[in-house]
This record gives sequence, C-alpha cells and structure tokens, in this order.
Amino acid sequence: MSVQKKDKPLHSLFAGATAGAIEAFITYPTEFVKTRSQFGGQKEGPIAIIKDTVKKRGITGLYSGCTALVIGNSAKAGVRFLTYDYFKHKLSDSQGKISAPRSLLAGLGAGMMEAILAVTPSETIKTKLIDDAKRPDPQYRGLMHGTASIIKQEGIFGVYRGLFPVMMRQGANSAVRFTTYATLKQLVQGTARPGQPLPSAITFGIGGIAGLVTVYTTMPLE
Repeated sequence: MSVQKKDKPLHSLFAGATAGAIEAFITYPTEFVKTRSQFGGQKEGPIAIIKDTVKKRGITGLYSGCTALVIGNSAKAGVRFLTYDYFKHKLSDSQGKISAPRSLLAGLGAGMMEAILAVTPSETIKTKLIDDAKRPDPQYRGLMHGTASIIKQEGIFGVYRGLFPVMMRQGANSAVRFTTYATLKQLVQGTARPGQPLPSAITFGIGGIAGLVTVYTTMPLE
C-alpha cells in the first residue's frame, strides 16, 4: 500500500513529462505559425508564414525554437500532473471523491505552479528564438546560446517576462481542462457497466473535447 502511494507521484511526473514532450514535438509547426502571427508589425497569414519560412530556411525552419518548447512542455506537463494530483488529494473528501469546484481549484493551483516552474521561461526563450530566426542575420545559435545570451543581456528576470499573465492563463487553462475532462469522464462512465474501463478511443475523444473547450475559453489570455 505504501509502495503505491510512493510511486504514484513519480508515475504522474514521468507520464506527464513524456506526453508533454511528444505533444510539443508533433504540434510544434502550428505553435511556430501561431507565435509568428502574434508578433507586431505587418500582419501575416498562416499559409504565407509557412511558405516564407520554408522558402528561406527549409522545413527545419518551422522548428526554430522547438527544443526550448519540447523541454519546457515536458517540464510543464510533469509539473501539471504532479501538482494536480497533490492538490486533488488535499481537496478530496474522505472517500477520495472531488467536487467540480474543488477540481477547478486544484487545476488552478496546478496551472499557476507550472507557469512559475516551466512555462514562462520556456515560452519566453521559444518566442525570442522564433522572432530572431526571421531576421536576415540571426544572433542566436540555438537553445543554449540563445538562453545564455538572453540572461547575459537581461538578467534572469529576462526569461520571466509576462509571468503574471502566464500564471493567469495557465491557471485558467488547467482549471478548465481538468474540470472538463473529469466531468465528461464521469458522465461517460455513468453510462457504462460498473467497473468497466473506458476504451482508449473514448478517453482520447474526451481529452480532445477538453482541449478544445480549454483553447476557446482561455484564448483571450493567450
């Protein structure tokens, strides 16, 4: 019994970190286009950004700053699941059940922790690397050089720009995501036979819907 309790946080950390790294790598080109489209100046459409980047720098140009996000997303997901499990355990009742408002609060706490420990520095570095990559003569030679240069020029707080709005966004993101996922899962499990596990396809679909709801509800903070 004690072994399971001890292992659970490590399982959450490993599972979250692995899923976060895979997610970041697979979806990075869309993240690259999104970040480029958010920069000030002349407005660029997604197709124009892709064509211009591939023409000038090849397919690998769509992965500028990818390492920073893969590492950051891995750390973010690990911290998110680890801290959510912790807050959920603290807020659960004597039977281990947690209400929707308390699940929302647990997600909020998990999101704020991931913003402080992982998201803000990784996204700041990623954004600066993407912005630098579109220059005719980029000044950063990859993740390590870029990070060292940013800290040298702006200090450690240079990678923590926008911490408060990121905490707001990640807090809302995790609160909505976990609450939506838990609510939908409970609804679906209520229609299944007692003790019957949900098929992977159903779990995948629930996660997809939760992600979609999260994006639309937190985009203004983004």
